[in-house]
This record gives sequence, structure tokens and C-alpha cells, in this order.
Amino acid sequence: MSSIFTKIINREIPGHIVAEDDDFISFLDISPLVHGHCLVVPKKEVDYIFDLDDETLSGLNIFAKKVAKGIEKVVPCLRIGVAVIGVEVPHTHIHLVPLNAVGDINFAKPKLSPSQEELAQMAEKIKETIEAN
Repeated sequence: MSSIFTKIINREIPGHIVAEDDDFISFLDISPLVHGHCLVVPKKEVDYIFDLDDETLSGLNIFAKKVAKGIEKVVPCLRIGVAVIGVEVPHTHIHLVPLNAVGDINFAKPKLSPSQEELAQMAEKIKETIEAN
């Protein structure tokens, strides 16, 4: 059975996509820790990040850097935090979380519940910034 991320990749379910190429995709987390929290995912469905081949793993990180730079231009923050948890969805993904304090990347804290309109607006702003660079 396909992961929820594969369903977003295949456009079977909607996602607020901020960047995409032939191998990777990034979209907003629908239950973010903070506004601008994105996920970066390889299109190849592999459960565990360290099971990725070297080329995909390095490409994922380079793609994540591009997305992080886009987020920084849209969301006021000190830096972008990076986390790989990998137990909630069996498809490798990197969390990019705008940080102003260490607690901003605490996955135990309550998540935000932005509206679909807020998510769409944030995704468009980040996407425009990424495409402009």
C-alpha cells in the first residue's frame, strides 16, 4: 500500500507543494509545529532514510537546502531546524522547521491547526521564493 506521501506525489490526495523536481518533493506539514514547517521527501518510497542509496540521500539533502533557503526568506526565524524522525509515516522524510528557540522543534508540543487557506497562502509564498532563486 502506498504511503500518504506517495499519494501526494501521485496527486491522489492534495498537498501544499512548495518545490518539486524529478526525484524529490517538498510540501507543508498540515499539522505544523510552527508556520512554514515543511517536509522534504524523495519520490522513491523507501521507509528508512539510511536505506536510501548514496545518490538519493545526498540529493535529498541538497534539495532540502534549497527549500530551507526559501522558507528563511518567507518566515522570520533565526534558522531552519532539521529533524528526521521517521516512525510516523513509512516513507523517508526530512522536517524543516523555522526556529526562533529550541522548543520550536519539540515534536511533543501541541501542533498548529492552520486552515487550508492559510496553508495555501504560505505554500505559494515559499514556492515563489524558491522559484525566484
